[in-house]
Amino acid sequence: MRITLNNREETIDREQLTIAELIEYKSFKFKLLVTKINGELVRKDDRAMTSVKDGDKVVVMHMISGG
Repeated sequence: MRITLNNREETIDREQLTIAELIEYKSFKFKLLVTKINGELVRKDDRAMTSVKDGDKVVVMHMISGG
């Protein structure tokens, strides 16, 4: 499948994949992540049930806090 991940075109060698699987597949390790598909926020509790489809625009960002 071909998606745009964080503004970069990516080819993923899987036909089906959820946001949770994509996070694991790409080895995102940060605890505080914000996820969106096609501009729509995907809540943490919904990541395991939300599918990524061919052509989707996906954003996975980590939140940084400081002081």
